[in-house]
Amino acid sequence: MTLSFDREWQLDELLNAATHERLGAALSDLLGGDFAITDDAGKTLWGLPSPEARREPLILELEPVGYLLSRTASAAALSASRNLMLILLRAQVRFKMASTLHLESVAEDFESLKREHARLSESEARYKTLSAELEARVKKQVGELEERQQMLYEAEKLASVGQLAAGMAHEINNPLSFVRSNLSTFEKYVGKFAELKSHPGSAAEGWQALDLDFILEDSIDLLHDSAKGMERIARIVADLKAFSNVDRASEEYADLNNCLREAASMVETQMPAGINFRFDLLPLPSIVCLPGHINQLFFNVIRNAVLAIKDSGRPGEVKISSEADDEGIVVRIHDTGVGMTKEQIEHAFEPFYTTRPVGSGVGLGLATARNVIQAHSGRISLDSQPDIGTTVTMFFSTPS
Repeated sequence: MTLSFDREWQLDELLNAATHERLGAALSDLLGGDFAITDDAGKTLWGLPSPEARREPLILELEPVGYLLSRTASAAALSASRNLMLILLRAQVRFKMASTLHLESVAEDFESLKREHARLSESEARYKTLSAELEARVKKQVGELEERQQMLYEAEKLASVGQLAAGMAHEINNPLSFVRSNLSTFEKYVGKFAELKSHPGSAAEGWQALDLDFILEDSIDLLHDSAKGMERIARIVADLKAFSNVDRASEEYADLNNCLREAASMVETQMPAGINFRFDLLPLPSIVCLPGHINQLFFNVIRNAVLAIKDSGRPGEVKISSEADDEGIVVRIHDTGVGMTKEQIEHAFEPFYTTRPVGSGVGLGLATARNVIQAHSGRISLDSQPDIGTTVTMFFSTPS
């Protein structure tokens, strides 16, 4: 809305109905009831103008906007009343100009606010679109990273299974080899006994000639050694079965000491010479857990301890201890290996962080261990010094 301040005002614009009533009553008292008001075109706005009436022009600028007429009032009273009307009309003009200015200002502010609102709305829409696009891209990239991380987890698990299988094959192959050799020798011994039947002379002469006393004594030793070898294979298979938990429910009560022994037994099959285990396991209450995951956790930590000692190039010891108090169970695995610096400890639990040479591991062992611990409402911490060794402390809460 735009109104010009130099416009020409019309009298009926300045005198509305309420003003007419108040002004008419006042002029009636001043002029004795005989008066009329007309606009500049002669249109009557108040009273009945008489042809004999005197009239006073109502001039705001240059031209009259109307007239005040009276037939009986004195010239002085009519002039004074006209002057009072002019004061009122100019006040009305100023009020309407101020009102118009206020309305234009408000309208301009409103239009400015509308433009600003539209600009902000457009900007908000662009940001929402950009945010949605970024969110979709981040979600896609996170999905890809999770998928690749899962693939690396699986690859690490397969590598561990491969190392474990290689160790088991080596452990089983040793007794199997000498059992096979013993059975082959025993087969030859049985042939000697068969020769006794066709040997010329008496049975005693044949027994001596075929040296069957030695063969009988050695056969007993061969069968005894073979039985021990088969027992060893059976124990290895039983340990492997217990470690893998193929017959256990997904979640059950378990003694963590048994899990530690089973994991250590698996690592022991791959342990280099010069490295020994020392156990200090105190009685523990059973806790509800996933034994397969706990075994994998202990296997990773114990294997890391063994590798740390191997990397130091000197003989060493892995001490495995456990104890329980009112708050829970504490398991510590300490090695005398290469140890870690403070900076290495800060990154030790990050996925894919490893201090080992390329190709020796993807650095998921401790990250996986921490995930398993947290899934069992526990916690894990490291304490290590370079060239001194490392202690991994794991806490498992027990039901109150």
